[in-house]
Amino acid sequence: MAANAISPPRPLTASSSSSSSKNLLFPKNTSFLSSSSCSKFVNLTIKKRSVRGFGVVKCMSSAAAPLLPKALLFDCDGVLVDTEKDGHRVSFNDTFAEKELGVTWDVDLYGELLKIGGGKERMTAYFNKVGWPDKAPKTEEERKAFIASLHKRKTELFMALIEKKLLPLRPGVAKLVDQALGNGVSVAVCSTSNENAVSAVVSCLLGPDRAEKIQIYAGDVVPRKKPDPAIYLLAAETLGVEPSSCVVVEDSAIGLAAAKAAGMKCIVTKSGYTGDEDFENADAIFDCIGDPPEERFNLAFCGSLLETQYVS
Repeated sequence: MAANAISPPRPLTASSSSSSSKNLLFPKNTSFLSSSSCSKFVNLTIKKRSVRGFGVVKCMSSAAAPLLPKALLFDCDGVLVDTEKDGHRVSFNDTFAEKELGVTWDVDLYGELLKIGGGKERMTAYFNKVGWPDKAPKTEEERKAFIASLHKRKTELFMALIEKKLLPLRPGVAKLVDQALGNGVSVAVCSTSNENAVSAVVSCLLGPDRAEKIQIYAGDVVPRKKPDPAIYLLAAETLGVEPSSCVVVEDSAIGLAAAKAAGMKCIVTKSGYTGDEDFENADAIFDCIGDPPEERFNLAFCGSLLETQYVS
């Protein structure tokens, strides 16, 4: 995939399917399973709880208007962009080097640290465990300010990296966002990352036209971070929708836990650091969203989750 910001794809046209999907806008080559076929698939996967690979799944009813989520909520890091290993981790290490702290987070260590939601919380937990650097202050209040200053600099370095467009969107992200916005579904990004960093990702990589239509809930906008459901509940309340009408796209176990605790459906798209995590409670699991001809799922599938659970 090109590293440049993705421009809006070619115009979407109504599907030629004879089902009620004519009310939805999808690319011409989108195909749908009939409701009967969909039921057979669902019964099989739920009964066996088996992984069926990463094939595309699309379900539409032929008898009634398709059910769509009221809101589609994305995590940022690992979902929109696989930022953790070559984005956030690098920016943390560059910050530590600038401050001469003698700290380096290697790939494996950072994978463990990702189990802690939030960059400031991550640094604090790490230093509490291994010992604070000699240059760190001694009192708790001063250490909070110290961590905040490190995180501020780390965010600046991360935003500069994003603005260079060295990290591309993950496959299918722009497509799914366009389908949602084109069909009146609210779109938001809900992240434990700093709000400025998330805004940079959305604006630079999804483009300003999409960005102005996407709500962002990030950083310290809530007092408790994932796996606490606060950020997803805030999004639902602010958007004026019921949590049960929302579908979340996450990549991590803590994100999945937050979404499910909020009473929302959750699709997991595994990322570089999360492939081996436990996603037993996910409503569907894929390796990515995907673009045609390798699309994994679309907006219609998101809507179908409001009625049925899938394991893929």
